[in-house]
Amino acid sequence: MPVRFVTGNEGKVREAREYFADVEAVEQIQYDYAEIQHDSLAEIATRGVREAYAAIGDDIPVFVEDSELAIEALGGFPGPYSAYVEDTLGIERVWELVADEERRRARFRSVIAYASGDPADPDVETFTGSVAGTIVAPRGEGGFGYDPIFEYNGTTMAELSTEEKNAISHRGRALEKFAEWVAEHRD
Repeated sequence: MPVRFVTGNEGKVREAREYFADVEAVEQIQYDYAEIQHDSLAEIATRGVREAYAAIGDDIPVFVEDSELAIEALGGFPGPYSAYVEDTLGIERVWELVADEERRRARFRSVIAYASGDPADPDVETFTGSVAGTIVAPRGEGGFGYDPIFEYNGTTMAELSTEEKNAISHRGRALEKFAEWVAEHRD
């Protein structure tokens, strides 16, 4: 049975497939669940997976992933509002907001929420990954989202191959935990 990923983001699906290549197929499910506004990324992902699982309604487990970028100089902003900020301001403007700051340290964080069982009251498991880095001027052609402005050990995420990025990224770390859990718990 495939692992079903509720997302419209092809980049996230490609990353997930790297982790499940030897275990199971990753099937993308298109469903636009309501993303609540909340300070807790885990709460956002948990509510999203519960809604998606109930709406799809076929008792086949699903998972969602939500990420945030927290920039130290901006007091953790954009945090759980990262997708909205990317869509409205763009990554170049985020870079401009911190370009003159001394503390450009940042953290990418990812939460995967997996729902199974009764769609009316599902069992939900969460898996978290994070990586620390620095915000820099955009560079690199790969990746997506904030990858061109997030530098880890001298290289932006957009300058890495998918395999290199997965080995160190916040989502890769969460996917690794999730894939291990699935291998141990799925029938």
